[in-house]
Amino acid sequence: MKTRRIVNGVMVSLAAIGFLLPQPLVAGNPAPASAVVDVALRDGGVLIGQVVDEQGAALGNVPVSLRHEDRDLAAAKTTKEGYFAFKGVRGGVYQLVAAQGHGVYRVWSPGTAPPAAQEGALVVSGNTVVRGQEGGGFRAFITNPLVIAGIVATAIAVPVAIHNSQHHTPHT
Repeated sequence: MKTRRIVNGVMVSLAAIGFLLPQPLVAGNPAPASAVVDVALRDGGVLIGQVVDEQGAALGNVPVSLRHEDRDLAAAKTTKEGYFAFKGVRGGVYQLVAAQGHGVYRVWSPGTAPPAAQEGALVVSGNTVVRGQEGGGFRAFITNPLVIAGIVATAIAVPVAIHNSQHHTPHT
């Protein structure tokens, strides 16, 4: 009976934590909207683009591949100004891979692209991802949402368990 009350207290505590956590923490994590770039195709289904380095300088004679659902559909090389083109492309989501850079693009048939769509794809080569810029240590640990949730759960469950164990102790 005592164990059942403790379990009930813990379950109520966990349910309360669900209300306290921010919704993005408990929801699924969709891919960020900025990860996909809208690009308008030119007449004839021509997809144009340019490959540049991190400083914006054009990269010439670089192989570029057009991929869809993990399949290579076409390959090209950039001009000395870094430009490339693929013909006969249909609307859809594609990945462009070139010289240590890649991007995901939502390609629109001519005349159907939203106003914010770009006229060509820009692939930045050598994108470096730096993780852990804030450093680690105690601050990173204590601000972790799961650690905070554990502290809150403990702060709720322990008093409930103590109260239930003292409240139902037989007096002699």
